[in-house]
Amino acid sequence: MPSHLQETQLNSLTLCHGEFIHVMRDQVQLPDGTPAVREYVVHPGAVMVIPLLEDPNGGCRLVLERQFRYPVHQVIIEFPAGKLDPGEDSFHCAQRELREETGYSATSWARAGVLHPVISYSTEFIDIWFARGLTAGDRQLDEGEFLDVFTASPDELMAWCRGGQVTDAKTLTGALWLQNVLSETWKLDWFDVEPHA
Repeated sequence: MPSHLQETQLNSLTLCHGEFIHVMRDQVQLPDGTPAVREYVVHPGAVMVIPLLEDPNGGCRLVLERQFRYPVHQVIIEFPAGKLDPGEDSFHCAQRELREETGYSATSWARAGVLHPVISYSTEFIDIWFARGLTAGDRQLDEGEFLDVFTASPDELMAWCRGGQVTDAKTLTGALWLQNVLSETWKLDWFDVEPHA
């Protein structure tokens, strides 16, 4: 990390300790020595899964969700995603979230990368996973979780991104990855797993 850009923490205060997130206020020293305040949300991290469903006519379809997101008071189109449980690794979380939210299990997986959706005020990171070899099953939604699962073509998703129907940052990032993977511009390292029982 370039030292001439580094900020140094002087002290830290917890402003809110919620069930899901924590809000912090840190006093820091800027690179030129002056003090400043940084307020931010501590988030446990999450995953997003881009599930590729084989299309009998060739190509693929995407498994997507519609979910009401309270902070923006809108139903949002997004890829399946969810936060890491304490001590849970990213791959296990991706398998769990795909199964719980959509009912699908996958036999082939690839980790694409990581995104930081709100770097100015949160520690949140989201690991991006691709899944294929999908088998349908029963959903296991969390209590109080309501969402619709549907499929769309990559072209439909790109049109919704372009037209503003998709505004979720992680799904827009997923669409960028998808576009480059399908065009074979970006390569993925796929690995196989046993189907989930």
